[in-house]
Amino acid sequence: MNLQNKTRTPKVTVIGAGTIGLGWITLFLGHGLSVTVNSRRENAPELVREGVELFASHLSEGALAPDEFAPLVSFEPDIEKAVASADIIVENAPEQLELKQELFARISEAAPPEALLLSSTSTFDPDMLGERMRDRSNLLVGHPFNPPHVVPLVEILAGEKTKPESLNRAVDFYRSVGRVPIVLRKPIVAFAANRLQSALLRESVHLVREGVVTVAELDDIVTHSIGLRWATIGPFRAFHLGGGPGGLRAWLATLGANLDRGWELLGSPSMDKETIATLITQADEAFGDRSYADLVRERDTLQSAVLKALATAMERVSKGPEEVASV
Repeated sequence: MNLQNKTRTPKVTVIGAGTIGLGWITLFLGHGLSVTVNSRRENAPELVREGVELFASHLSEGALAPDEFAPLVSFEPDIEKAVASADIIVENAPEQLELKQELFARISEAAPPEALLLSSTSTFDPDMLGERMRDRSNLLVGHPFNPPHVVPLVEILAGEKTKPESLNRAVDFYRSVGRVPIVLRKPIVAFAANRLQSALLRESVHLVREGVVTVAELDDIVTHSIGLRWATIGPFRAFHLGGGPGGLRAWLATLGANLDRGWELLGSPSMDKETIATLITQADEAFGDRSYADLVRERDTLQSAVLKALATAMERVSKGPEEVASV
């Protein structure tokens, strides 16, 4: 659902123009939302222009063209003024708890009483963020998986004092801009997606540190095996299918019978100077001859292509076996 098709589009204030903030700004503008950018950087307009130029070509079909963005975006360095008429506020400040607590205390006093207050934090839960607020009923975490203008996942976490209707509004908002919101049932450090990513990264570092593979080879292993698999099905469905007609029950009774013993063999690498130096040297060898902008364009192009291909395939799947056979 494109929000520009509604008679009343929400006004969004994005706080922070770093990598995540720029991704959100691009996504919201692409959906025709009015966006006020609040940033302490003097060159915020230039940063946003460059970021949008880099990201916009990878928005989903139906998004507004970048040359239509200008009337929709404005800049306001004063935070109270920036949020004064906002319907939705998306905070992307550095991961410093005191800074975020101060920001939300100021935001909650200056914003309209029903404005949704959303944080992109990957570290703190709403109760921590809102300690200095008088009213936390509209405060939630909406943690994206980078880059937010391409990757659909948003992990939503409500606080103890978040109103149920605010949670529902947050879910509806993220869906309206093409995201896939997943509501976490309880707070946990680093949330769900980053914990999964961290588990894989730990073993990746271990394999490189032990000289089993290089950084570049490890990336190839992931993209040509489990990365490809996980783009279509998650781990539980994969192993459910791995059990054949007996499903996960059969797999756990056979191949997966000694999972915990296998876990004991996984590495716990020390991130000492030697390990860090090895990772940096190999990363420089693998990626260092290309600019950040080039790597971002390639990443977003490939990830967008996967999403488009999956959307097309899912349409065929929904039509039945004959269409699936033609995929």
